[in-house]
Amino acid sequence: MKTKSTLLLSTLLGGLTLSAAQAGTLADGVANTWHTFSGNVSQTWNEPQTVDLYVPAITWHNRWTYDKEKTDRYNERPWGAGGGISRYDEKGNWNGIYLMAFKDSYNKWEPIGGYGWEKTWRPLNDPDFHLGLGYTAGVTMRDNWNYIPIPLVLPLASVGYGPASFQMTYIPGTYNNGNVFFAWVRWQF
Repeated sequence: MKTKSTLLLSTLLGGLTLSAAQAGTLADGVANTWHTFSGNVSQTWNEPQTVDLYVPAITWHNRWTYDKEKTDRYNERPWGAGGGISRYDEKGNWNGIYLMAFKDSYNKWEPIGGYGWEKTWRPLNDPDFHLGLGYTAGVTMRDNWNYIPIPLVLPLASVGYGPASFQMTYIPGTYNNGNVFFAWVRWQF
């Protein structure tokens, strides 16, 4: 007959064994995700199908998360431009590498660069109309952070027709910080 301490010890060891197996599965999943990500970036860099022009269009500070006196002072017209390269993979999904600079909320220059991926749908009979949903991973630098490189991973969405797409992201945050909708037009050549 097992004592309470023996039962407790075997339960803990069983949990550790399960956790080790789960850790191995998690490590395999991370390795596979990294391999897919780095392979997509490499293929986009080495085999681009288009050259892209980026034109920032709007920066909107979420009015439910900001004091009015702050939003009254912020710049919401992010003048700037950028460029990139992109391709559609065998599944029809968009992959892009980009570099863009624009005027931030304080009207200071903010560069951003990175890789974007979108699952692409063509829901209409017209194959030129497309929708996208995915992510971007990159680096930005801001004047109010002394231009220290800041890594980022953000959601990405788009609606487009032919070579033109309206792409957008949302930067999450806290009250009076972050919570910004940022969008741009991307034109593929």
